[in-house]
Amino acid sequence: MDARTKVASMRRIKQIRINESMTASDLAREMGESGVLGAGRFSAAVDICSELFSDKRYTNILSVAGPLVPAGLRKIIRSLIYDRMLDAIVTTGANITHDLIEAVGYSHTVGESSANDSALRRRRIGRIYDIYINQRAYQKLEKETYKFLAKIDEQKRRNIGTYELLWEFGKQVKDNNSIVRTAQKKTVPIFCPGIYDSMLGMNLWTFSQTNTLVLNPFLDFSKLVDMSYEADKVGVIILGGGLPKHHVLAANILRGGVDAAIQITFDRPEAGGLSGAPLEEAISWNKIANSKNLATVIGDATIIFPMMVLAAIQRTSKRRFSRAE
Repeated sequence: MDARTKVASMRRIKQIRINESMTASDLAREMGESGVLGAGRFSAAVDICSELFSDKRYTNILSVAGPLVPAGLRKIIRSLIYDRMLDAIVTTGANITHDLIEAVGYSHTVGESSANDSALRRRRIGRIYDIYINQRAYQKLEKETYKFLAKIDEQKRRNIGTYELLWEFGKQVKDNNSIVRTAQKKTVPIFCPGIYDSMLGMNLWTFSQTNTLVLNPFLDFSKLVDMSYEADKVGVIILGGGLPKHHVLAANILRGGVDAAIQITFDRPEAGGLSGAPLEEAISWNKIANSKNLATVIGDATIIFPMMVLAAIQRTSKRRFSRAE
């Protein structure tokens, strides 16, 4: 086949069409007809996400890094758990911290990215780019954390995994919008390998200085490895990167890697860091089974993830996305 024949056989890029009656799923299909750049990658991610949500053979794991709970994704993640579209979550201690802050009655507020941080400190306000949180929220969280811990049997506190600890917290949380509460009710484990690197982790540490509390990370990893190894198929949705991304992929090495993966990240690959690494790179480490059913979308997860989930749900039998009870 000469060069002219190869060019003639290539699929033409179709221009994206929109109209006022289109759904998110329709738009994703139009982007797929284009098939290139970010539009093509987003469409591929929606296709994979739809498969994960509709094929019961998949054990679906969501990996969450970055301030996605304070940024507004809390109810989406909670609803995915409630509707049994997720079987496990791996996340940072910060996202659990902020879920619990909302659960104990405090809210995150809209701020300014160009704020005077010295002035904010005097006002006892912490800033996450353009998100504000009053420091009183952390004081309330500390008090509630101690209460939660005190109600857990001391013998259980002598050797407990983070997923078990968060289930115990979920039994006591009253907020139906809480990720932790919903995960406990649906028996969905939340693994938090970096729980110490958070304000919640600080509270756990200070409690442990005068009370019995020993977190055992091996219990978490054993649970995650067993879930992955015993699954017919494993699908992962990775928001951001860092420790949660590596944790969920490493847990799948013994089974030969995950079967399908979506990654939404702002990070670049050239520095060699895991957060920006292409999913294909993980094939060489036995963390991903093959190059099929992979999609990396470069961009802001607070924009892309809700759009992807909505489009995927519109293609599955789960036409209604649950709200808080």
